[in-house]
Amino acid sequence: MKEPAVTVAPYVKAPRTETVNPALERKLQALWETKPGLLGWISTVDHKEIGIRYIVTAFAFLVTGGIEALIMRVQLAQPEQRWLGPEAYNQLFSMHGITMIFLYALPVLSGFSNYLFPLLLGSRDMAFPRLNAFSYWIYLASGLFLYASFLVGAAPNDGWFNYAPYSLRPYNPGLNMDFYALGMIFLGISTTVGAANFIVTVMRTRAPGMAIHRLPVMIWGTTTISVGILLATPAVSLAFFLLWMDRQFGTHFYDLAGGGKPLLWQHLFWLFAHPWVYIIVLPAMGMVSEGLPVFCRRTLVAYPLVILATITTMALGFGVWAHHMFATGIPFLASSYFSGASFIITIPSAVAVFAWIATIWSGRVVVGSAFLYFAGFISMFVIGGVSGVMTASVPADLQLTDTYFVVAHIHYVLIGINLFGVLGGLHYWFPKMTGRLLDERLGRWTFWTIFFGFNLAFLPMHWTGLLGMPRRVYTYPADVGWTTVNMISTAGAFILALGILLLLINVAVSRRRGAVAGPNPWDAPSLEWATSSPPPPYNFAVIPSVKSRHPLWEEGLGEGSGRSSIQRGLALNDGKETIGTTVIDARPDVVLKMPEDDPWPFLVTIALTVGFTALLLHWWWVGVAAGVAVIGCTVSWLWPRADLGQTSGATYE
Repeated sequence: MKEPAVTVAPYVKAPRTETVNPALERKLQALWETKPGLLGWISTVDHKEIGIRYIVTAFAFLVTGGIEALIMRVQLAQPEQRWLGPEAYNQLFSMHGITMIFLYALPVLSGFSNYLFPLLLGSRDMAFPRLNAFSYWIYLASGLFLYASFLVGAAPNDGWFNYAPYSLRPYNPGLNMDFYALGMIFLGISTTVGAANFIVTVMRTRAPGMAIHRLPVMIWGTTTISVGILLATPAVSLAFFLLWMDRQFGTHFYDLAGGGKPLLWQHLFWLFAHPWVYIIVLPAMGMVSEGLPVFCRRTLVAYPLVILATITTMALGFGVWAHHMFATGIPFLASSYFSGASFIITIPSAVAVFAWIATIWSGRVVVGSAFLYFAGFISMFVIGGVSGVMTASVPADLQLTDTYFVVAHIHYVLIGINLFGVLGGLHYWFPKMTGRLLDERLGRWTFWTIFFGFNLAFLPMHWTGLLGMPRRVYTYPADVGWTTVNMISTAGAFILALGILLLLINVAVSRRRGAVAGPNPWDAPSLEWATSSPPPPYNFAVIPSVKSRHPLWEEGLGEGSGRSSIQRGLALNDGKETIGTTVIDARPDVVLKMPEDDPWPFLVTIALTVGFTALLLHWWWVGVAAGVAVIGCTVSWLWPRADLGQTSGATYE
C-alpha cells in the first residue's frame, strides 16, 4: 500500500492572513505571465522558468556525465580491458570531469537560486531579468559547443585540469584543446553575468524590513560564492585565452622553449579551480541550512556563526590554491604556507557541521526523504573533509597526489556533497515548484540506493589509491592487486546509476500524479512558502514586509519587534514593477520598472555561438561578422525604452 506523503506536525500557529483583492491578482497575472508559443518560450524572463530550465539542463548533463563514468568503470572493472583505447579514454574522462564540475555542479545550484531568490527575498523577479535569461542561454550554448567536439572526434583529452605543456599544439595538435579553451571562455560569460545578477538582486530587491541579519542562509551561500565567481573566473578565462593564443599564433606563455612558464598554467587554473570547489559546495550548504531546521522543528543553531563560516570559507579558498602543486617543486616556504592555510580552512567547515548536528540533536526530527538526504550530506561532508585534510599535509600529499585517493576525495567533495545537498533541496522544494509532493516510499528507496551505491563506488577508491593505482590510466596489469577493489567500485557505480534512475522515475510520476502539496506542506518559515504552489508569475500579490528571520514562525518563536505582513503591502501594479530597497536595512527606496519578455538575450547568444565556432575553425571573417552582430543585438537589447528605467508611485493594498 502506498504510504502517505510525509508531513510535519504543526510547529506554530500560522500568521494571520487577509484576502487579496481578486481584481489585483488578475491584473498582475496579465502583466507578468509569459506569452504562449515559441516566441514566448524564447523570450521569457520569468526567473522561475529560467530556474527550472537550469535544473533540468544540469540534470541532463549529470546523466550524460554519469553514462561516461559507467563506460570508464566497465573499462576498469578488470585488468587489460580493451573496450576503449587510450585516446578514447582520455576524451571520455576529460569530458566526464568537465561535465560534472562545470556543466552540472554549479548550474544546478544556479537553477535553485534562480527559482528561489526572489521568492526568499519577497520580490517579483531578479534585479536584471533579461541578463538572467542571457546567462541560461549562454550556459546551454557553451555546453552544446563543448559536446559538439564528440561529433568530430576531437573532445578535450587532457583532463579537466588541462595541464600545459601537454595541451600545447606540438603535443596535442587537433581541435581538442581548442574546443576546451573556447568553450570555457564561453561558459565564463554565463557564470560572470549570473553572479553579478545574484549580487545586485540581494543588495537591492529585498522585501522591506529584510535587513542583512534577517537574510535566509541560502541567500548568504549563493551571494558569497557569487563574489567568489567574479574574482575567480577572470583567472581561468585568462589562462584559457593565453593557451588559445599559444596554440593559434605561436605565443609562448606556457612554452618553456620560448621563455614561457608551464607552471603559470597551474597557478592561474588552480587560483580559479580551488575556490571553485567552495563555489559548488557553499550554496549546497546553504540549502541544507535552509531545509534541515524545518524537519528538526526548530531554528538553525548558531545562525551568525554559520554565516561567518560561509564567508570565511570562501575568503580562505583563495589562499590555498597551491596545495594542488606540492609535487611540482615549489619552494618549501610556499608549501608550508599553503599547507597551513589548507588545515585552517577546515575550522569554518567544522563550525557548520557542528551547527547542523546541534540542530538535529536539539530538535524534534521528522524523518522524511529530504531529511535523509540532508543527513547524508553531512556524512559526505565529513568524509570528504577528512580526506582533504590528509592531502593538506605535504609529506602525505607527495605520496597521494595523482593516485585514486585524490579521485575518491574529489568525488566526495564535488559530487557527494553537492549531489546530496541538491537532492535534499529537490525533495524539499519540489512541492513549491510543481504543486505536487514526491512519492515518499520511492524517495526512501532512492535515497538508500544512492547512498549505498555512492559509498560503494568511491570509498574503495581511497584504498585503490593507497595501493598505488595512478589516476588517468585506461587499463592496468593483472598482477598489481587492484582488480577486486576496482570491481567493487564498478558495482557501486551501477548501483548509484540505478538510484538516479529511480529518482528520475519519481520526479516524472510525481509531477503528474503526486499528492497535491498546498502552499506550505512542511509548515516552513520562509517567504517562498507564503505563496501558492507553484507560485503565480508575479510571486506576491503585494510586496511583503518582514520583521524577523522566520516570517511564518513569528508567533510561535516570539521573534522580531513586530509581525511580518504577507497579504498587506505595496501593490505595485502600474506595469511590471518590484520594490527597490536600501542595501543594509532594506528600507523601501524606489519602485523599479521591470522589462517585458525579450528575445534579444537569445539572439545575442546565437551570434556569440557563431563567433566562437568561427574562432574554432579559423573562419576569421565570419568571426568578425558575428562580433558585429553581437554588438548590434546588444545595442538593441540595451536601447532605452519608454517603459524601463523609470520609477513610479505605489499603492498600498
